[in-house]
Amino acid sequence: MPDITALTATLRQLEESILDPAVRADPARLRALLTPEFMEFGASGRVFDRDGIVATLAAERPRTARQARGFKVRLVAPGAALTTWRVQRDDGVETLRSSVWQQQADGRWLMVFHQGTLAARDDEGTL
Repeated sequence: MPDITALTATLRQLEESILDPAVRADPARLRALLTPEFMEFGASGRVFDRDGIVATLAAERPRTARQARGFKVRLVAPGAALTTWRVQRDDGVETLRSSVWQQQADGRWLMVFHQGTLAARDDEGTL
């Protein structure tokens, strides 16, 4: 059983690196964080595979880095973890975020799945 405190710190750093505009703009750095089978259900309602999200993020306009709030990690199986958190977009809209991370044979954690969902205005206490 991994140390949940250390795992939480590791996965939070990885999630926040994906929020970093420099990482989002660098396809090689972003691909290094996502499995080849990666899939995302975006808050926009669009579905992305790894190539699609890499291209979309690389084309984003410059913005300030966002910060994850209410970050939690749950182990779902050996070598698999679910992260849940929330973030405020540049337009002020709050979104709930969840990701599934898989530990690779070399010990690295890669994101397999991500979902963004618009948050209700009155749910601040839920995450």
